[in-house]
Amino acid sequence: MLFDTRGHNFERDIIMLNVRWYLSYKLIYRDLEEMAAERGLEVDHTTIYRWVIKFTPELEKAVRLLKRPAGKCWRLDETYIKVKGQWKYLYRAVDKDGNTVDYLLTAKRDRKAATRFLCKAIKLNDEPIKINIDKSGANTAAINDYNDDEGTDIEIRQNKYLNNMIEQDHRPIKQLCRATLGFKPFKSAKITIGGFESMRIIRKRQVRAEGNTSAEIFYSMAA
Repeated sequence: MLFDTRGHNFERDIIMLNVRWYLSYKLIYRDLEEMAAERGLEVDHTTIYRWVIKFTPELEKAVRLLKRPAGKCWRLDETYIKVKGQWKYLYRAVDKDGNTVDYLLTAKRDRKAATRFLCKAIKLNDEPIKINIDKSGANTAAINDYNDDEGTDIEIRQNKYLNNMIEQDHRPIKQLCRATLGFKPFKSAKITIGGFESMRIIRKRQVRAEGNTSAEIFYSMAA
């Protein structure tokens, strides 16, 4: 069961609702504090923050276990996320239908980071047939290294038009990140972004769980 809230002062449903709202919508913790107060609940915004940091890894783990593999043609790209005043790099990929392949927040944008992301994505989804990238030398090197090491023949395609899909898919995640008013520790940034991505995967109906809406799917997974 997700969200084992034994030992907490609030009911499980209240904790789940606040975690889902924060990870789904462009809200800050003080927004949720005010929304709770309107319903007669005294919940400090720092308490909600602790709930998100504690329970989001459970949600992300469940989503990864229930996620359907993506298609065999990927669009891979990285975008910038500011953490503690410095730019970090969020590697992301979607398939040709816009389904999320995987994601990874890294401190650097280099061959090692690109390789880490590629191996992580393949482990979750199996090997793609082709990957469309921009002119990033690091991504090209990572795919070539993987082909050499594993004896595979993943095709590298560089077509800016085809990568419009992944660039558009960055937007909802970046909007959620901006709404946080800035990440401080890298660890909390990684956890929170993992939650944003998990809720996006749920919203895209990529998990094997019952429900017609993202909220219904979320609660069926948590049951």
